[in-house]
Amino acid sequence: MSTLPFPLAQDPDEFSLERGRKLFAGPSEFVKGVVAMSGLPDPDRLEVCFAGRSNVGKSSLINALTGTKGLARASNTPGRTQEINFFTQGPELYLVDLPGYGYANAPVKVVEKWQRLLKQYLSGRQTLRRAFVLVDARHGVKPVDAEIMKLLDTSAVTFQCVLTKADKVKANEREKVLNQVRSALSKHPAAFPEIVLTSSEKGDGIPTLRSIITHLE
Repeated sequence: MSTLPFPLAQDPDEFSLERGRKLFAGPSEFVKGVVAMSGLPDPDRLEVCFAGRSNVGKSSLINALTGTKGLARASNTPGRTQEINFFTQGPELYLVDLPGYGYANAPVKVVEKWQRLLKQYLSGRQTLRRAFVLVDARHGVKPVDAEIMKLLDTSAVTFQCVLTKADKVKANEREKVLNQVRSALSKHPAAFPEIVLTSSEKGDGIPTLRSIITHLE
């Protein structure tokens, strides 16, 4: 086993792979977009949420996980960019798509409203088991990523870093990015001590992430 801080998540065993496959073989459906806490669906199942700056590949990752092309497209349509989008994954799980952060061109009042909703959701959702913070493997952790990590720290929500677009990074550059990410994560007490390396385009890391989600209780 690696002694590195924040090692890469190991490939799951056959039992865990099959468990993950079965969970995500069920139907995936868009439920609703939420703009206020009063609009949240009933907390009747486990849920995980996905956070990441704009264009990090969040929708692509959710579509790859569920095997449903275009499922997360709703979160990118005009008028829904400031909503928390809920998707069902079979009868047991909510996948929650948080809006892309780091939108510098949004009006200040819009950003403040979104930040308040995000804080309320993260602090008050008892069925939320883990947040997955997506970071572009080509760029590493940026200041806007660190901001959401700080918010998760203060909300006492365990988060796990998922590196996206790993297929776009050359092998000799990957270790440099990983070291930068590990250094950044070490500053956050809520960070789960494993990193997941993924490529939605190639399918790399998707079975591993499914397996991780199935083991959350």
